[in-house]
Amino acid sequence: MNYALENQAKTHYRSHKRALHIRNFFIYFFLILISVIWLIPFLYLIMQSFCSNYAPSFFFPYTPTAEHIAQGYPIWTGANYIKLFNDADYPFFRWYLNSLVIAIVSCAVETVMVLGTSYALSRLRFKMRQPLMKLMLILGMFPGFLSMVIIYFILKLVGIEKNIYSLILIYIAGSAMQYYIAKGFFDTIPRSLDEAAMIDGADKNTVFFKVIMPLSKPIVVYTILIIFTAPWGDFMMASYLASGNQNMMTVAVGMQQMLSLEDKQTHFGEFCAGGVVVAVPIMILFFWLQKYYVEGITGGAVKG
Repeated sequence: MNYALENQAKTHYRSHKRALHIRNFFIYFFLILISVIWLIPFLYLIMQSFCSNYAPSFFFPYTPTAEHIAQGYPIWTGANYIKLFNDADYPFFRWYLNSLVIAIVSCAVETVMVLGTSYALSRLRFKMRQPLMKLMLILGMFPGFLSMVIIYFILKLVGIEKNIYSLILIYIAGSAMQYYIAKGFFDTIPRSLDEAAMIDGADKNTVFFKVIMPLSKPIVVYTILIIFTAPWGDFMMASYLASGNQNMMTVAVGMQQMLSLEDKQTHFGEFCAGGVVVAVPIMILFFWLQKYYVEGITGGAVKG
């Protein structure tokens, strides 16, 4: 009797293990397939950036054989990257510098504001705290381009509507509404640490910078990455303020101009090369800080 039950248990275990392997196979196959589909546009962008001419019908450039060159086939070359920074029609380096300055300054100021606001809402208890949090959360649900017209007229009253660096003021003005993820992370840090530091004579600023910040590296990195990428890829507001002035454009606005002309065939390879150049810094940051980025998301999602 025991032998029969033991064989039945082993058979059930083998069938369950076999079903688990089959299920895992299809799950991993589906994930790999989705990953390949997701990577195709990026691979195409990289391949086209090394093409010698406009060839959207070809995925991979050809090796530079005499037959392919005679027939006008695309061949491998790095000329697009050289031309990108030396094109008299499009000041890509100026666009890149504009985006870099705006992103760095906005990131530095916004990070301090977001973390400070999140810490205050997490630790302090004051009147109208809950209504204020709900109001900021509701306002954050509306897309930013709904306020473009009124923001432009406000900047016009100040006299800086034609300055691309006024984007810094626009990004900083609404940065406090991004408090919810960082606040959730601060809620997971025990309040006893604050109380212990205050017993030793520390004030609120000392507690924040000397006690809380060293424990909050994941959420600091997450906040920096999110805030840095927002102005780096912003198009709507930057295009509205640039008003066709190439020296005031960011990379997102300027690269769109490359494909808006009738002669886009001439600049398609440069466009692809510019896309690779723009994506490289963000990819490096994400891969380098991926560990802290994931910890910041999961830590901030524990409490609201």
